[in-house]
Amino acid sequence: MPKAAHISKPIAASSTSENSDNDQLVSIALFSGVGLLISLVAVITGVQGIWY
Repeated sequence: MPKAAHISKPIAASSTSENSDNDQLVSIALFSGVGLLISLVAVITGVQGIWY
């Protein structure tokens, strides 16, 4: 029984997936930066409560 090889064309990465990856990275970086800024301001001003 002969065996046939299945050859398919490689799928090229589209620029839209790269843009969405960059958009997700930017949104995560902004969210993390805002959280870090709020935490830093709370620690500097001496806010106590849920920290301890």
